[in-house]
Amino acid sequence: MKIICIGMNYREHAQELNNPIPSEPVVFMKPDSALLKNNKPFYLPDFSEQIEYETEVIVQIDRLGKNIAERFAPRYYSRIGLGIDFTARDLQYKFRPQGYPWEITKGFDGSAVVSEFYPIEKFGELNKLNFHLDIDGQTVQRGNTADMIFNINQIIAFVSRFFTLKIGDIIFTGTPVGIGRVAENNHLEGYIENEKLLDFFVR
Repeated sequence: MKIICIGMNYREHAQELNNPIPSEPVVFMKPDSALLKNNKPFYLPDFSEQIEYETEVIVQIDRLGKNIAERFAPRYYSRIGLGIDFTARDLQYKFRPQGYPWEITKGFDGSAVVSEFYPIEKFGELNKLNFHLDIDGQTVQRGNTADMIFNINQIIAFVSRFFTLKIGDIIFTGTPVGIGRVAENNHLEGYIENEKLLDFFVR
């Protein structure tokens, strides 16, 4: 299975990192060893001093597809969840100006936290979903899928031009403004609308 991630998909998030607004989806990948499921603890790696959270709505593909037209994209998924794209920001800031690949800053073990997946109908209108992240009882990040630059169907159409989508593949759809650091013993709780989907600790 593949973990396909979309970067800079919210204008204010791109601006907080001083990046230009993209004209097409920015795609990167994580290996399956990055998956962290079942609310297991996230262990801070020893190679970074600045691990940051990025809360995202995630989509699970449930049908094989290639070169999918945008209008047919809804046929290829029926369940969504919540994820956190953990990023070694200090290493990313080091590698990007040098023009080096930065996969290790995004794809390290445990960096793709995923909730259970639920039918879209559980949450309401897909393109108007509120989601947020609390750390130690305080809300630190809020987003709404209406603010995506590229919606889920557009993402699927774009990505499937380059990669065959397979059953079980996961797409991280991008994070809104409000990213920040995590620290040892932080308690993270993630919500779509009023449903808590993530509940785990940083160790």
